[in-house]
Amino acid sequence: MTKLSVEDRLGLQDLIADYSWALDCGDAEALVECFTEDCLMSEEVFEDPDIWEGHAGIRGLMAHYANAPGFPGRQHHVTQTKHFPQADGSVKMKSFAFVTECEDEPPYLLRFTGWYDDHAVRGADGKWRFRSRIVRLWDGQVLEKFPGHGEWKPRKRPASLIIRK
Repeated sequence: MTKLSVEDRLGLQDLIADYSWALDCGDAEALVECFTEDCLMSEEVFEDPDIWEGHAGIRGLMAHYANAPGFPGRQHHVTQTKHFPQADGSVKMKSFAFVTECEDEPPYLLRFTGWYDDHAVRGADGKWRFRSRIVRLWDGQVLEKFPGHGEWKPRKRPASLIIRK
């Protein structure tokens, strides 16, 4: 593995920021631009993982959340990204993630804590995009070094987040 250049790190940071802003502002086309045409987006949070494939899938993801009660006003925060350059020039990343809900008056709610497991590639245009993005809860494999932990415990899906595909 090679070391990433500062430009590549900034490009990957921009990708993560572009994703969060597009999702949280309801901009489907900006969200699609963050992914390769053959992408896979998966949310491994509830008992039945949600999987979206390709640009049509990403548009479906945005359509779902744009119409999900309680989603407008949420903010996705991503921090402490670790980069793992791959021999083919792509980069795998792991990042802490949490989601706040800014509705009504403060204090605002913390709705989710977890992590992103990403694989990004640079397109012919020089821009980084997600080939795959997996959202996971802060349990399971990231806690496997703690005795008695390391097993994923799927959560029950609230009615407001039932995926209608």
